[in-house]
Amino acid sequence: MKNEWVICPICQSKTRTKIRSDTALHNFPLFCPKCKIETLINAEKLNITVITEPDA
Repeated sequence: MKNEWVICPICQSKTRTKIRSDTALHNFPLFCPKCKIETLINAEKLNITVITEPDA
């Protein structure tokens, strides 16, 4: 199993979250301690995609 740190999509720094190659996340709120921004992500097989929701 391969482990990787989740990288912040905003500032490209390492977050406090690690995922494995068999981890699947859907609508996961990822918080970055450096830029203090929370983003929603999906992750599957170490591929991370950012969810952009329209403002209401």
